Amino acid sequence: MIRVVVADDHPVVRSGLSSLLSAEVDIDVVGEAASGDEALALVGALHPDLVLMDLRMPGHDGVWATERIATTYPGTYVLVLTTYDTDADIVRAVEAGATGYLLKDTPRLVLIDGVRAAARGGTVLAPPIAARLVNRMRARPADAPTPRELEVLGGVARGLSNADIGRELFIGEATVKTHLQRAFAKLGVDDRTHAVTVAIERGLLPAPGST
Repeated sequence: MIRVVVADDHPVVRSGLSSLLSAEVDIDVVGEAASGDEALALVGALHPDLVLMDLRMPGHDGVWATERIATTYPGTYVLVLTTYDTDADIVRAVEAGATGYLLKDTPRLVLIDGVRAAARGGTVLAPPIAARLVNRMRARPADAPTPRELEVLGGVARGLSNADIGRELFIGEATVKTHLQRAFAKLGVDDRTHAVTVAIERGLLPAPGST
C-alpha cells in the first residue's frame, strides 16, 4: 500500500482528493492537513510514503513544509499539486526537495499514476512544467541568483534585517545569511548595498519606485 497525506487548505478539494485516491486499491490516505505546519506534524507522526502538497496555504506554506520534510524525513516524498505555474513557484518547490509538480487540472488517471511514481521516488512533472524548467535552465546564466536568493535580496532592498527577512520568509536567520553569501558570490560583491545595486542594474530586482 502507498500511504499518502493530502495537504490542502480547501476542505472540499482536500476531501475530493482523498476520496479519489482512496478509491484505488493500492493507495491509503492516512491523513489530511490544512497547512504546512499540519503536514509536517502528520509526516512526523505517520511517516507516509508521500505527501500530496498544495503550495499556498495559511501559516507556513507548502514550500516550507516540503523543505523540512525532505531534510528531516527523507523516506517521505512530496508531490506538489497546485494551481500555480509561475517560474518562481516551480523553482522554489523543486529546490525545496519536491519530487514532482502537477497542476490541479491534471486528468484523474495522470494524477493517480503520478502519485504512484512519486511514491517510488520518481520525478513527476506536468508537461508544461517540464518545458518551463528546461527553458529556464537554458535561459538563466549558471551564476544567476536563485529565486529564493532574490527574495532575500528583495528584503535587503526594502531595508529589512536578516531576522526580519527570516520571519517574512519563514526561514532561519542562519539560512538568510547563507542565501546572502551565495548571492554575493554570484553577483561578485561582498556587501549588502552593493548586492542590491548590482541586482537592480541586471534587472534581477525592480528599481526603487517601480511598479
